[in-house]
Amino acid sequence: MQRTFDDLGTPLCDVTFCVVDLETTGGDCGSDLITEIGVVKVRGGETLGTFQTLVNPGRAIPAMITVLTGITESMVHIAPRIETVLPAFLEFCGDTVLVAHNARFDIGFLNASLTRSGRPRLHNTVVDTLALARRLVRDDVRDCRLDTLARRFGLHHRPTHRALDDALATTDLLHVLLERAASFGVMGLDDLVALPKIGGHPQVAKLKLTNALPRRSGVYMFHGAGGEVLYVGKATNLRQRVRSYFGSDDRRKIGPMLRQAQRVSCIETPDPFTAAILELRYIHQHSPRYNKQGTTSAKYCYVRLSTEEAWPRLSIVKDPKPTGIHLGPLPSRTMATLVIEAIWSVAPLRRCSGRIARNTGPDGWPTPCMVAQLGVAECPCGGQVNVQRYSAAVDMVRRGLGDEPEVLLAPLHDRMMHLAGTQRFEEAAATRDRAQALAGALKRQRMLDQLRAAGELRLSVDNVTVLLSDGLLIDAHADGTLATGLPIGPPLGAAVDQPLPREAADEALCVARFLEANSHRMRLVDCSGTWMQPIVRVAFVRDVERRAG
Repeated sequence: MQRTFDDLGTPLCDVTFCVVDLETTGGDCGSDLITEIGVVKVRGGETLGTFQTLVNPGRAIPAMITVLTGITESMVHIAPRIETVLPAFLEFCGDTVLVAHNARFDIGFLNASLTRSGRPRLHNTVVDTLALARRLVRDDVRDCRLDTLARRFGLHHRPTHRALDDALATTDLLHVLLERAASFGVMGLDDLVALPKIGGHPQVAKLKLTNALPRRSGVYMFHGAGGEVLYVGKATNLRQRVRSYFGSDDRRKIGPMLRQAQRVSCIETPDPFTAAILELRYIHQHSPRYNKQGTTSAKYCYVRLSTEEAWPRLSIVKDPKPTGIHLGPLPSRTMATLVIEAIWSVAPLRRCSGRIARNTGPDGWPTPCMVAQLGVAECPCGGQVNVQRYSAAVDMVRRGLGDEPEVLLAPLHDRMMHLAGTQRFEEAAATRDRAQALAGALKRQRMLDQLRAAGELRLSVDNVTVLLSDGLLIDAHADGTLATGLPIGPPLGAAVDQPLPREAADEALCVARFLEANSHRMRLVDCSGTWMQPIVRVAFVRDVERRAG
């Protein structure tokens, strides 16, 4: 399928450039002033107009500047002041792309003059022919001064240190550089602006791998010599994102990855959200060596409250059990441990792991566990546990892990404030960390539970319709187009009354966070279950997170 101009960005042949050159009283834009402005407006190689004027700086022109430029004080005596020139200059340039040779100098002087006259600074896109020349032709010339480049490439106009002449020479140079840039796949304005950063990259020869990439949202994959997937990423603009790896991206692993890369493939998506989901799926499928994010689901775990034991207890499990109440999956055992310690702080459940019958007494467990000896938990191995009191503690944990998080979080908050008030700051900090871990885990659980409770859900967000089932993305397509399905299906889920599998957690959380962040822009099309958006019943959790922070 032939790509449109939208796919290509703004084609350079359609871009209107205003090539600017200034003469000044010196090189410091903070103290020196403009004496002449020259501008050439061009598009598609055709000159559309010119703008030239002398400017009265309101001060003496140094002799060395007069020798260099030929501009004398008598020449500028009757010229307009810069405050009078600027409106005409701004009208002539409009929102065109500004071009200058050593743009930092010219744009700096213009912005300084605008600021002094009480006007806003320039916000135009700027192209610097000096930076482009250093990337494209540096090996062909001894230096990249404008007069050197004009002689080397036989430009029709030659610089004379007068503004319009130099602007015309810079225009000729721009056209030469655009032809050179085409060999790097530079056909759009965004590529031209990025080229100075890209051109010096050691793997710049591989820029040709990006030539066919569209400027649309999607997923990209770097492939090695054997076709193996080295890295998977997502982007709102595939071409721009992949080309950025050859510029300012200095992450430690990027260099070795680019050296091994032999091909770049992509999958276009109707929106960035779908790209984020597909990125996770391809990472799980290929386990690329240079991806870290999205590859840690094997480390996920659950906090489980056993319900089949006579004396229920908390534990960390790798995978959900058929029975019990589960919180998770959580991202690490460290977080799971903090969650359990937080619950133990307010609900003294037993911590020993042995099987104990309901009628076990002191003689049946001759050696009480350490926490039983210290009296900090209701461990039946100590032989002094009250059944009703223990059942009340278990019920408290059930409610806290269910719809009443405040029964666990409120005592933690009170304990933290008490410890801080008595200047036991280390203990208060430890309690804070546990409270934050528990609050975060409960909020995470509420997001997942409420999303899954919606069942099969169809929503429209920014003219894209998405179909979700059990919190996972089934399909996404732009309104007015046919639903064709996704190139890779969702991970295996589980019944709504069962904990979400570890492999599906990243995707479900991505979906939940997207819906929560975009609830004000969504339109509900259909829902087979219970839909609550934005997510509710987490206000107390957020309050504890805020106070604990």
